[in-house]
Amino acid sequence: MNAAKQPFEGITVLDLTRARAGPTCVRQLGDWGCNVIKVEEVASKGETKDGMGQRDFSPRFGPDFQNLHRNKRSLTLDLKSPEGVAVLHRLATKADVLVENYRPDVKHRLGIDYETLKKLNPRLIYASISGYGEDGPYKERPGVDPIVQGMAGIMSVTGEPGRGPMRAGIAFIDTTAGLFAAMGVMTALYEREKSGLGQWVQTSLLQAAVFMLDFQGARYLMKGEVAGQEGNNHPASAPIGMFSAKDGYIIVSPLPTMWGKFCEIIERKELIDDPRFVTNKARVENRAAVNAVVDEYCRRFEREDLIRRFNAAGIPSGPVNSIDQTFADPQVKHLGIAQTVESPRLGKIGLLGQPYTLERTPSTMASAAPEAGEHSDAILAEFGFAPAEIAHLKADKVI
Repeated sequence: MNAAKQPFEGITVLDLTRARAGPTCVRQLGDWGCNVIKVEEVASKGETKDGMGQRDFSPRFGPDFQNLHRNKRSLTLDLKSPEGVAVLHRLATKADVLVENYRPDVKHRLGIDYETLKKLNPRLIYASISGYGEDGPYKERPGVDPIVQGMAGIMSVTGEPGRGPMRAGIAFIDTTAGLFAAMGVMTALYEREKSGLGQWVQTSLLQAAVFMLDFQGARYLMKGEVAGQEGNNHPASAPIGMFSAKDGYIIVSPLPTMWGKFCEIIERKELIDDPRFVTNKARVENRAAVNAVVDEYCRRFEREDLIRRFNAAGIPSGPVNSIDQTFADPQVKHLGIAQTVESPRLGKIGLLGQPYTLERTPSTMASAAPEAGEHSDAILAEFGFAPAEIAHLKADKVI
């Protein structure tokens, strides 16, 4: 399916994931050449679920599903039946990686947990993404991105002061947890080259969210400082933030050492030695006053003019874009992250490519998301199932 000589060519991945975090992990593997087998549930009346777990929220031929499930082949399989579990066991004996994001108790109840599959294939790398961890007091709780953003303290440092906590406008904890899981799988694959053994890779939305606190978390752990909301301002430096131009908004982010040059650009040299602004600490304490000066200047110009002026002086600045403006940006176009793939049903569709490149072995947008069960026969044949066995599994609605 994928182009030859990709980094993970020859690595077979069983994808038992749904929602967002799990599919994000597997997407990373598929884009770099893994042979991904998306194992999907068989629904009642011969229909198949959309694989996301929420048919109305993310229909199979909608943007979200297509973006998450490209570069995969689909096998429908009833894991609630003993026959379906037996099929998965046979697949696991030859697979390299299995990724799942069931709640911790579900995989044990189905008989597809790590310890069970490890006995069948000691080289198997088994990756689990949960809401809160595979054990601990919250292990059975359902975990989703907005809830974890709140629990991890991210909402408490997002938004404007006095207006209440604010959720981020993207599901970045789901996405981050998926990326961390993919990093774990890649690390385990590298280690397997030395040991010959697989292992259990675990991450959770809560771990990913707390990690993403980054410097705000470190401020608390080292100094006991509990950060609050700063809106578009930087918590430790000023003037950094969003300002109004004639035709929109820009972000300006001068380093503290750039204050003198910044004052020259905004035509207010007298502020260089103003006691209210002479140090970064003083500017933070008088943030409202310094921001008002910058905003007054910016309102005189169109944003492209402002961005040109600031960047020419070495002061980081850029537009606050809407999403359509983002994809129209010449640098975004140059980087090529917006890519296309041909879908048999939808025609040519646009999706998000990988955010990093390799010189000799690029990622590949090889195929659109599959139809449910589109490759069931071919996949089972590759794993040694005879035609009669496949016909029997179909007749019993196991696949």
